[in-house]
Amino acid sequence: MGIQDAGLEEILKAWEQDSVLHKKALYKGYYGFLRGVIRRYVNDYHATEELINDSFIKIFSNLHTFRGPGYSTNLQQSFKSWVAKIASRTAIDFLRKKKMDFLQEEPSENHFPDQHPAGVYTSEVKDIMALLDQLPETQKTVFNLYEIEGFSHEEISRLLNISENVCRVYLSRAKNKLKALYIKHF
Repeated sequence: MGIQDAGLEEILKAWEQDSVLHKKALYKGYYGFLRGVIRRYVNDYHATEELINDSFIKIFSNLHTFRGPGYSTNLQQSFKSWVAKIASRTAIDFLRKKKMDFLQEEPSENHFPDQHPAGVYTSEVKDIMALLDQLPETQKTVFNLYEIEGFSHEEISRLLNISENVCRVYLSRAKNKLKALYIKHF
């Protein structure tokens, strides 16, 4: 992360001046982080780029609402959590608009052909992302929200307009499929 607590504190204090320099520093400092958050939900490169920009528009428009801790030691962590929440909800809204139906019955496994990651990855993160990309979108979304973002089943059910039981089923299916994919590939 390119912006340290002192730099972030300066940006947040100077925000009312509508400084292009501060916006640019914030964009450069958090671009990669937001890309990682959105990438967990959306595989398409162009959609990801669009969602990153949409997230920054929301961040810039609502920065005045951010309330960090009263002390600067956790400012960076609080801000990262705040922008991550905006980015993940932006990605979920995109999936909703795309009319991803969380209530439909999952297609059979035959509809998801094996996708072998191109090339050999040296990073475990890339390996895990390749496995996550093989999950159906509904399972991937619930898995990300629960396991990575830390949402509860209740929060996920409200966010996606599904019951908590359906949420648990999708999570269970995602974990089982990830285990099977892991065993198959590794």
